[in-house]
Amino acid sequence: MKKNILCMISALAVMLSFWGCGSPRNLKKDDRLKVVATVFAEYDFLRQIGGDAINLSMLMLPGADIHTFDPTPKDMKTVQDADMFVTVGGESDAWADTIIESVDNEGLECVRLMDLVDQVVEEEIVEGMEVQDHDDEEHQEDADGHGDEDAGSHEEEKEFDEHVWTSPQNAMQIVERLCDKLSRLDEKNAGLYQNNAERYLKKLEKLDQKFTKVVSSSKRREIVVADRFPFRYFADAYGLKYYAAYPGCSTQTGASVETIAFLIDKVKEDKIPVVFHMELSSELMCNTICDETGAKKAQLNAVHNISKRNFDRGIGYLELMEKNVDVLREALQGQ
Repeated sequence: MKKNILCMISALAVMLSFWGCGSPRNLKKDDRLKVVATVFAEYDFLRQIGGDAINLSMLMLPGADIHTFDPTPKDMKTVQDADMFVTVGGESDAWADTIIESVDNEGLECVRLMDLVDQVVEEEIVEGMEVQDHDDEEHQEDADGHGDEDAGSHEEEKEFDEHVWTSPQNAMQIVERLCDKLSRLDEKNAGLYQNNAERYLKKLEKLDQKFTKVVSSSKRREIVVADRFPFRYFADAYGLKYYAAYPGCSTQTGASVETIAFLIDKVKEDKIPVVFHMELSSELMCNTICDETGAKKAQLNAVHNISKRNFDRGIGYLELMEKNVDVLREALQGQ
């Protein structure tokens, strides 16, 4: 990916030289604050705060997977012209750092969601979870002549869970701090941003209360996710125990027989009524486990992205998390 990005940087330089030569006439100038987000969760928080007062765009197209996303020269030009660039700050959008380093925009305000919450936690490997094998990567590095230089780095490097927004409590912190940053950059609209944020925060608080009520009144506190698990902050916030196929940032798409068998046994032993899968992900593993156990299949939204259909309908974080309230209730309270 690094080679691809370097090529795009060169292409961007050429494109900028042409774009700088002039601009089409008769186009109305947009004086609004230009804000760019990498993923949907950021985008939705920003549009709730900024509304029509900001010129907001999202780099990752609806329906795409951020773990395989590759920015284009057009994306880099979009950031080049922005006033504010909001990223997750983790491994999945590490390419954003390369864009930031390459653009010539000293006034660009760069914001990482992981810096907007009080605490980030390391990715957790729970019982039965499939762990990414780095041997193939290391062998490739050896072939390229870089193996010795990076030897041992895999063991020492900590991987923090970047899906901070999956907890509504974290979402409230993020909204407050994004509002502060927008207000500082665009003082004339600060009152609007603050009013919008206050209304949205009340809705997030009610959402948090709904999850708390569902969990506190349930007979079990355990969920099974036949997919990646980007819900660590969510699980921690409400005291949920979980079993899943992969960690949150895993790029693996096929689990081993042992992992699938473990999850099947866990569903049977603990009489789990609902098995979850993520949005915009393969449901094959979930289907297999449900077929073997009789459990019901349901989608648990991580809100990392959204389908094109739902994006066009204006569906946002709140609506997707409200659906999580309903499926979680069934998973924790069902027979």
